[in-house]
Order: sequence, then structure tokens, then C-alpha cells
Amino acid sequence: MSVTPQAAHPAARTAPAFRGRIGRDPRSGHYAVPRRYRLHLSTACPQGLAIAVTHSLLGIGDTCPVTFLPAVPDCPGGHTALRPLYEASAHRYQGPALAPVLSDDWSGRIVSTHAPDIMRDLDQHFGDGRAALYPPAAEAGIRAVERLCAQGVDEAAQRAGRADAAPEERAEALEELLGALGELDRLLTGNEYVMSNQLTAADVVLWVALVQLDTVHRHHLDARAVHRVADHPALWAHARRLTAHPAFGAHLDLDGIARRHHAGCRGLEAAGSAVQILDWHAHADAPRRAHRP
Repeated sequence: MSVTPQAAHPAARTAPAFRGRIGRDPRSGHYAVPRRYRLHLSTACPQGLAIAVTHSLLGIGDTCPVTFLPAVPDCPGGHTALRPLYEASAHRYQGPALAPVLSDDWSGRIVSTHAPDIMRDLDQHFGDGRAALYPPAAEAGIRAVERLCAQGVDEAAQRAGRADAAPEERAEALEELLGALGELDRLLTGNEYVMSNQLTAADVVLWVALVQLDTVHRHHLDARAVHRVADHPALWAHARRLTAHPAFGAHLDLDGIARRHHAGCRGLEAAGSAVQILDWHAHADAPRRAHRP
């Protein structure tokens, strides 16, 4: 199993990222056996949210059960419930026990903490093929959207909202963010999904990035910047449609996202905090209201 440094969380600098794969290498022993593996997720975490949506879209609750964790880790070292897995998987492990985790119930050890690998393995080895989220013909496009969301949206938005950065640095980051949003908006103009007419993992990754942008990063941008971010009609219409889908909206824990943000954020709130782009609650609740007697 490959273990590499992880830096997705302030406490993660000393936490290893496990990169085992299901069914990829016979020598790893990670065969694709139903009910052998378990997911440990917090849907207040963007990686956990993306995996939870993928899991629901594939309909594999019986094949790969999920243990949901609190929005905010219950101790400075991460999630207490995950510590036995980390200690069993890394010799003399002393670092934080962070989610997401894909564990092997047979061995009591961690297979992977890398969300993109986990999502691909769930789709390839446990999905029934009817809702394939990583069709081979779309793989290059999905990877391009993953990079664009990670660098052009998430990282650029963080830099654009840094109060300790020079004004020109924040302005440059904002233009990078707007450029990425413009590119994604063009992909969706006239199309139902990012990859034209098929729901894929690119839509999951993009939706999670937009949730983070509006519920976390927006609080550190000025009002004018938020209005410019909102001025991408095809993009935000897509976010509204997906939020109304049960596999997406059912996992949207807005209160948990807010608690997680406030627990770990050291930045300053800006005027954009008052300019919400989407009413996420309303769109997530729409399907439930439609089915009430």
C-alpha cells in the first residue's frame, strides 16, 4: 500500500494518505467483495460529501456500508472512532485520525483516504453499470474538471479571500476564480450535465465545489466579488437542479458545514458573507415537499 503525506486539513500535515485500491493489484489483497469494505465520512467535509453523493448515486448501501461522523472532529487529533484504524494501519501512529476513510472490515485496516480513488473504485467495482459515473470516454474530461475545481475554484477562492494577502494577489486570484467559473459555465450552456447529456462524476465534483464556494469561501470575499461569482447563470442553475436530486440534497448538511468552517477558520469575514448565491435549503427540501400528503 502506498502512503504519502496529506495536506487537506490544518491537522493533516502529519497524517499519512493511504492510497490502496480495490481490485487493482492482486498482491494488495483488496478484492472487490460485497460488504467487506466500509466508508467513514463526514458530509460537512467536501471530500466526504463527494463520496457520499457517489455512494447514493450508485445505490450500493448494502454492498458498502457507511459510518457517518460528526461535522467537527471530536478531539484535537481528529475522530476518536477512526484512531484504531489508523493505529492498525501505520506503525506507532501518532498523527490525527481524519476522514474520509475506506476501511477493510476483514483486516481492520485502512485501504484508502484518497477521495478520487475511492469514488472511482466504488463506481468500477460495486456499481451495477446502469449509473456509471466514470465512463471511459469521459475520463479525460472528468480529470480536467477535477483539476479545474481544485485549482481554479477551491484554491483560487481561498487565495482571493485571504485578508493577509496583498490586494493585487487577491485580485489575481479572483480573476483566476472567475475564469474557471466562466469555463465551467460555458460547458453547461445548452447542456444538462457537464459531459453533455450524461450525469458523471464531473457533476458531483463540480456541485461539491460550488457548495464550498457559496457556503465557505464566499464569507471571505467582498460583495462585488460575490456578485461577479454569481453571474454565471448556467453554472448555478445546474447547482440548483442537482441539489433537488435526492442523492445530492439529502447529504447537504449546511449547519455542519458552518460548524466545521467556524471551528477551523482563522480568516476574517467580509461583506460577501451577506450575499448568499443559492438558497440551498429550499432546493434540497423541494423533493420532500413535493411528496408530502
